[in-house]
Amino acid sequence: MGVSGTGKTTIGQKLANVLGWQFVDADSFHSTSNVEKMSQGIPLSDGDRQPWLEALQKAIDQWLQQNQNTVLACSALKAAYRQLLWRDPERIRLVYLKGDFELIAQRLTRRENHFMTKALLQSQFDSLQEPNREESIWVEVLQPPDAIVQEVIKHL
Repeated sequence: MGVSGTGKTTIGQKLANVLGWQFVDADSFHSTSNVEKMSQGIPLSDGDRQPWLEALQKAIDQWLQQNQNTVLACSALKAAYRQLLWRDPERIRLVYLKGDFELIAQRLTRRENHFMTKALLQSQFDSLQEPNREESIWVEVLQPPDAIVQEVIKHL
């Protein structure tokens, strides 16, 4: 989890590859209208996010039922969102990719072909409710992706 530009997809894909697990990006669960809003620099409301969260909740339940180990890259910025997705505390681990505004803004200016623009970054930081340190793995995103993956694996 983390704001846009922290490397959720890159780190998630690398982590899943090292572990031999499935990788899924929560962005693929967004409706066309949500993607259009974000592409236009319009932040999503909780109402916009609700169907997305419900679809993710169903997918997580299915993965757990099928014992399908999965790395899910998901912003999950608010505690309430994470509570909806936290389906089995014994089998789910939360990794928080943490970075400061300036670093993430710099990354987003270099990003191409993604609906999430730098214009929405402030709204993401405004919505961010950092997870409890005791219940999650915090990793600073200043390191190269492979180092971040190794740090996550060490904590798992």
